[in-house]
Amino acid sequence: MNLSESFLTALDSLMASKLRSALTMLGVIIGVAAVIALLSIGNGVSSSITSEIQAFGTNLISIITNSDNSDGYPALSMADVEALSDPLNAPAVSQVSAIVQGTQEVVYGSTSLRTTVAGVTANYLAVNNLNEFQGGDGLTAGDEATRARVVVLGSEAATDLFGEEYPVGQPVKINGVSYEVVGVLVPSGSGFNNSDGNVFMPITTAHSRLYTDRTRQGEKAVNNITIQAASEAQTDAAIAQITETLRRQHDITYAADDDFSIFSQSDLLATFDAITATLTAFLGAIAAISLVVGGIGIMNIMLVSVTERTREIGIRKAIGALKRDILIQFLLESVLLSLLGGLIGILIGWGISQAVGQLMELNTIVDVGTVLLASGFAVAVGLVFGIYPAWRAAGLRPIEALRYE
Repeated sequence: MNLSESFLTALDSLMASKLRSALTMLGVIIGVAAVIALLSIGNGVSSSITSEIQAFGTNLISIITNSDNSDGYPALSMADVEALSDPLNAPAVSQVSAIVQGTQEVVYGSTSLRTTVAGVTANYLAVNNLNEFQGGDGLTAGDEATRARVVVLGSEAATDLFGEEYPVGQPVKINGVSYEVVGVLVPSGSGFNNSDGNVFMPITTAHSRLYTDRTRQGEKAVNNITIQAASEAQTDAAIAQITETLRRQHDITYAADDDFSIFSQSDLLATFDAITATLTAFLGAIAAISLVVGGIGIMNIMLVSVTERTREIGIRKAIGALKRDILIQFLLESVLLSLLGGLIGILIGWGISQAVGQLMELNTIVDVGTVLLASGFAVAVGLVFGIYPAWRAAGLRPIEALRYE
């Protein structure tokens, strides 16, 4: 018997018991669908996070206080911003921006909103890709120099305070002091750069009216300094120059005593890539367990099939079927069950991933590698769990098989 005849015979055997074949495939279908759905959702999340980080620019560098070495004081100050802005100290640095922030109550008329109010340098919004406005414009160097009482609203903050009314030019009160709205940002959406609910004012205004924290050196403190390197290729050089400048500013000799921490977007991207890859692999491994369970189901049904078809095996052997013919036929039945279940599972998994993507507004990714992995694993399950039943069927002696009732 050639391979094509064995294939047709195996297919006929499966079609003869359609319901049992369908139920046998169910475990493989569920397993493959789970693998496809989870891996595609994981890939989509990874891609979304990566695009969010890359949207900032891979040449961005963030500096925050290292609380372990700061004795409870904020470590970063406006003096640090000025030092890092000096090309003599950090020639690889293009832009230096800073933010000081806290939670305040913002009032317009009878409406109040408790939200994050941030004092920022004039270039902060541009450096952090928050320079698109649906009304008005941003903060200027003149606003910063004169400690102007002006604010820029995130889109959500503007809606919460003003509803359908046009906010630009209107006054809002923060801590009892009136500020003019000079701009409203376009929605930034969900993600790392979501500032839709925030209110921004010049950092000099925030220091004089809202936030008075100082460093150990008595300088006006900032929460975070965001730096733009001259180019992505110069990011490492910029980090080295920033580190040297801040150590000199803070009288630090040893790296272990640094009261600041530096993160680049590329470092953050690599970290998230590693985390999401591990998480995706973990989810895929969990889903693969159901494939193993499905394989055990295939083995059980094939063993039952061998018992039911003992006389058939005996007759076929008596008329000349070789041991390998029986072995191949039962292996093909097992593999066909897995393969058909895998194909159906791929379609269901793709459908689930698309539905979840629509629900979560996520671009789920079903790549060729995921499909091949799931299909290959399904076929492997059929082979592995079909070997014993096939071997048992092939090992039956013709005379004993013919006597079987």
